[in-house]
Amino acid sequence: MKTLLINAAKIIFPIILGGAILYWMYRGEDFGRIRQVMTEEMDWTWMLLSFPFGILAQLFRGWRWKQTLEPIDEHPRTSTSVNAVFLSYAVSLIIPRIGEFTRCGVLKRYDGCSFSKALGTVVTERAIDTLLMGGVAGLTLLFQLSIFGTFFEQTGTSLDTILQRFSLTGYIVTAVCVIAILILLHFLFQSLNIYSKVKATVSGIWQGVMSLKGVKNLPLFIFFTLGIWISYFLHYYLTFFCFEATEHLGLACALVTFVVGSIAVIVPTPNGAGPWHFAVKTMLILYGVVDEYALYFVLIVHTVQTMLVVVLGIYAWAALSFTKRNNLKITTS
Repeated sequence: MKTLLINAAKIIFPIILGGAILYWMYRGEDFGRIRQVMTEEMDWTWMLLSFPFGILAQLFRGWRWKQTLEPIDEHPRTSTSVNAVFLSYAVSLIIPRIGEFTRCGVLKRYDGCSFSKALGTVVTERAIDTLLMGGVAGLTLLFQLSIFGTFFEQTGTSLDTILQRFSLTGYIVTAVCVIAILILLHFLFQSLNIYSKVKATVSGIWQGVMSLKGVKNLPLFIFFTLGIWISYFLHYYLTFFCFEATEHLGLACALVTFVVGSIAVIVPTPNGAGPWHFAVKTMLILYGVVDEYALYFVLIVHTVQTMLVVVLGIYAWAALSFTKRNNLKITTS
């Protein structure tokens, strides 16, 4: 019973958290006005041009994953690897962080790959992506320090005045997000403790983690890794040109808000809903976007890009349903 309640809480809490933040941000907003922006003021051409990069980012991830599996004698089909990634992002909209396990399960089900080894390669991927984003975040901060200083000097804005713009609810939202991250880390460490009780599983995960040492074409691996994040960035940046309020902001603002948004999605909510809106909207206001239009931007962009994830997930589910299983390799994981 206790386990059931904990599992239920893992599903319900992120949804409630994300919903509460969204309700707080958009309470009292005129959604008719948002519909008007989408139908009459927004340039959909740029949104459509951003879609290929959103798809390409996931394709790169699927191709890179297949590459990291080969050194540990796991050879899934390229199509299965890509569809597993598509599906993983879609199911994570329902239960945050479940996607990593889902895609490993897909490879085991359709291509007979070891679940634990596949999970190990996912751990490796996440570590590499975290290091890359950490480096980008640090460089972005250093690069933008002078711009922030100029902004503060020209506008007379200080840290005190920025903090004064936060309401009590704003502070509460920030505190709740921090607590949610700590809870997520607790569950992750708890899960690792459970895995550690199964020697074969730990061995498989370790082989997956060490798979990077045996990657045959390291330049291609680096290309895929950079391609993932460049595609994600372009998928986001091109949406700036959809709106008159953001089309003039430039690459620097796009990079800062992209980094801040990428950090915000660490908070366990479906596709970062709530924390992403809050973080990106706050940064856009810092760059001079009117509060109202910053709200419109984050709501429309996040909603449309989430729908793309859903469409790719549906495609992957349909494609996998017609995929013949290739379980010639028998595994015990």
